Amino acid sequence: MYIKIPRLPTRQNGENFYMYLTVENKQGDLCLKWKSELSLKNNFDLYNNKHIKFTSQIHQSDAKEVIHFWIDMALYNQPIKEEWEPDNRVQKAWEHIRFYCEECCYKAAIQVWKDDTSKSWEDYIFLSRYLVYDFNRFEQILAKYNPDSSSIDTYITKILINTIKNQTLVAKYSHWRLLVQASDNKLKEALLRAGIYEPEISRIVFARKYFKQVYQMNKIQNPLKETGKRWEEPDDNDFIEAANFYNTEKPLLSTPHEVSANGDVTSKELKGWMKNCITALYNYPKSITPSFSIEALQERGNGIEYEALYTHDIEEWAPQADSVKAIESALHKQFLLLKHEQQKLLLLYYGLGLQQKQIAEIYEVTQGAIARRLQTVEIKLLKTILTLSQPTQWVTKYVSGWLISNYASPDNLDLVHVALVQAVKKLELKEQNLLRLTYGEKVNPEIIAQNFGVEPNELAAIIRAAKSKLELALMQAIDGYINKYLRLWLSKFCRMSVKQTCKNLGILTNDITISKTINIVLDKSLENLQSNNNRG
Repeated sequence: MYIKIPRLPTRQNGENFYMYLTVENKQGDLCLKWKSELSLKNNFDLYNNKHIKFTSQIHQSDAKEVIHFWIDMALYNQPIKEEWEPDNRVQKAWEHIRFYCEECCYKAAIQVWKDDTSKSWEDYIFLSRYLVYDFNRFEQILAKYNPDSSSIDTYITKILINTIKNQTLVAKYSHWRLLVQASDNKLKEALLRAGIYEPEISRIVFARKYFKQVYQMNKIQNPLKETGKRWEEPDDNDFIEAANFYNTEKPLLSTPHEVSANGDVTSKELKGWMKNCITALYNYPKSITPSFSIEALQERGNGIEYEALYTHDIEEWAPQADSVKAIESALHKQFLLLKHEQQKLLLLYYGLGLQQKQIAEIYEVTQGAIARRLQTVEIKLLKTILTLSQPTQWVTKYVSGWLISNYASPDNLDLVHVALVQAVKKLELKEQNLLRLTYGEKVNPEIIAQNFGVEPNELAAIIRAAKSKLELALMQAIDGYINKYLRLWLSKFCRMSVKQTCKNLGILTNDITISKTINIVLDKSLENLQSNNNRG
């Protein structure tokens, strides 16, 4: 428990609406710092530049008037919204108010701690912030505020003090409750904001999973625990048990690669991780949403939409290609070089969305014949992509570089990394262990060979074989990426061509049901494509 109360640094004019409080531990002493939230600073600057009354209040250094400006907006959506204001201005106003109240949280915690030092000061400040960032309760509190009775600072601070004092079970808001009950996504965001990155985040979240199980069994659900001590301190055996679970479960296929690619964890290391989690969660205001969210990154990393290839460089899966623009330009040219009937076939299938059976009826052939014709055309276009991307020339070198630089911490937004991680999990367990020791933990090859009872040249041969498997898997994955990319490009290209033609002709695409209309649309689409190409 800390005895020394840290001094609260001052915030300059306006900063109290976009800076939040963080607590840091420096060599055993608490240190408080203010940190800016970029999105709120940008919003503050926007109003400072655009809103005359707001600007006047800021220049007069009148924070009390400014806080009332945000309160009117948060509670009553006033003043009337102007065109330049963001659509989520009410939400932003609530966030500005909460940041302003950070100082009230500090004052309330100090006052309660002076009267009752049985709990640590940081427990009190957490409880006060817990109320401020509870949207429903805080809205009710703010709605009852009467500016004629007291200042907003006095009003909020008094309520916070009373709230803390009325909590007879302050342990309900202890460090360990905070750690156990925080969601994985919240924990990841808090760790990221605290300056902790992959692969450390994945390892910490994985460790927290087993610590929770052990803590709940040994402390929460233990019938022998002392009455009233639900969230008591874990002991060394709890951390030892959690570390054993971590190390036992680490090799499983379901384990995140960032975990399995690195070494075992000690109980001391796991204990340090849990304390880092607590610090990060304390410093993570509940209402703040980063400009990019962990949920979004996780969704893109685990279930990548191939449409992303339209907006990101093709280098994600073909490092030797210049860009998506170069690929699309080459495909466009190759499309115009196809035979007239082949072009029509693509417009029918990808542009109008007809099924192979429907196209077969138009041409009075079998569905199999249409499938073979489509395959012939697609192969020509695939060769165009392969000529630019040339995966056979860079895959071997790429795999070697990835093992050295990114094996322990792959980028889940990179399609190649995703493919290689999946390939690693399909290797034999011995190969996975050797790669982990060599590239994850970077153990000396001689020591690895000695531990596995093999000669150094035999160890090198096993690793080369594993690399070859990764290269083959990556080539197969790239084939899949290229095929999917081509079909997406064809759908986009052909649909846009048909849609523009129908618009020019005044025809609804849903009305294209008779062969005469279809032929008019196809001929005019091809004419427009050729005409545009000649002008280009």
